[in-house]
Amino acid sequence: MGHTSDEHVVIVGGGPGGYESALVAAQLGAHVTVVDTDGLGGSAVLTDCVPSKTLIATAELMTDVSAAAELGVNFEDHEGDAATTIRVDLARVNARVKKLAADQSDDIARRLAKEGVEVVRGRGRLDGPGRVIATKADGTEQTLDADAILVATGAAPRTLPTAQPDGERILTWEQVYDLTEVPTSLIVVGSGVTGAEFASAYLALGIDVTLVSSRDRVLPGEDADAAAVLEEVLKRRGMNVLSRSRMESVTRDGDVVTVALTDGRTVQGSHCILALGSIPNTADLGLEEAGVVLKDGGFVNVDRVSRTSARGVYSAGDCTGVLMLASVAAMQGRIAMWHFLGDTVHPLDLKKVSSNVFTAPEIATVGWSQQSVDSGEMVAEVVMLPLSGNPRAKMQGVRDGFVKLFCRPGTGIVVGGVVVGPRASELIHPVSIAVAESLTADQLAQAFTVYPSMSGSVAEAARRLHHV
Repeated sequence: MGHTSDEHVVIVGGGPGGYESALVAAQLGAHVTVVDTDGLGGSAVLTDCVPSKTLIATAELMTDVSAAAELGVNFEDHEGDAATTIRVDLARVNARVKKLAADQSDDIARRLAKEGVEVVRGRGRLDGPGRVIATKADGTEQTLDADAILVATGAAPRTLPTAQPDGERILTWEQVYDLTEVPTSLIVVGSGVTGAEFASAYLALGIDVTLVSSRDRVLPGEDADAAAVLEEVLKRRGMNVLSRSRMESVTRDGDVVTVALTDGRTVQGSHCILALGSIPNTADLGLEEAGVVLKDGGFVNVDRVSRTSARGVYSAGDCTGVLMLASVAAMQGRIAMWHFLGDTVHPLDLKKVSSNVFTAPEIATVGWSQQSVDSGEMVAEVVMLPLSGNPRAKMQGVRDGFVKLFCRPGTGIVVGGVVVGPRASELIHPVSIAVAESLTADQLAQAFTVYPSMSGSVAEAARRLHHV
């Protein structure tokens, strides 16, 4: 620890980048103040990641139950007749979602309090590079002088003038948890990660879903083979996927929502979710006046140790636009404090970040991508092994998905991977370790796996990359 408790760190924003940096700074002996207006945990805990994955957990159960008959499990009603319809109580689901989010926020508050972190409820703005002014709900202001400032204000759902949410039937992804009645038909506009996750989840909950995609496939930013598997599964399960269909406007007339497309077609439903991307919460924070350079779109420009262009000012999380994942936000925040307080620090390496799309099936990735290999940016050998041949997958009735590994020719070092299947978010971990530690395919293959297990396919894919 190169610094003492004389250092005062002020953190603007209580999301993963904010609270994780607060914990590191406190543990390294700094006096830490978090200025937060929305609630500790930020949108990741209160309106985005935790709520959506809680909703998806219910959807996963629905998916599992719908396949029960194949595994020899049948349901009967009280008269002994076959019960073939599964219904979701959306009001109870969303009540559970909100409670879990609130509980998680409370857990974070208790952890910060235990570490001696001061929390000021208010909206923070910079008054130069060494001071933060917190405006509280009653209009009073508190001035906080700082040796270092970390901006972790996150991002908000993007909307358009022609597609304005009303919070009732035209919704952003933050507003869906107020629904108490099951939509009769749902239109999801946007086929990126957020749109695909909600479309997949609500389809599993038994709702008629139409996905409007402006691109030629769902998940245009993900592995093409993985996206193809997901799209085939979604269509097989009854989703209406409209490819190359750009939204022009969304309007509501009573209980009917109409999405107009630029080619003149219209799609009608009872509800619409807008998944149009995110905009950073960086306006009116005094950033540019303090010398902080903003990129196009208002994102904070940072280097690999989370520094901005203003001395002593760092930034972390979605407001930087680096990679909008809670895990990346948290690491950016930790790195910032390690750097400022003189602890050992390794710059952020996005090629070691694992990520997951929580659809059914899930899509998990780490390291270099197929697109990088195809373009020649990374020279690598590729093997793709379908899960349909995995014995555990056969036992569980799993037919869709695969394991794909990338390794360097000659050295055999694993540089990337993709897993598509149930709980891919868990299966990607051994591949993440291999990428992070520069393990070879042979080393990955020689680690014992349980038989039978889905992870056996990771080892088998690695074995197929072996060179004599």
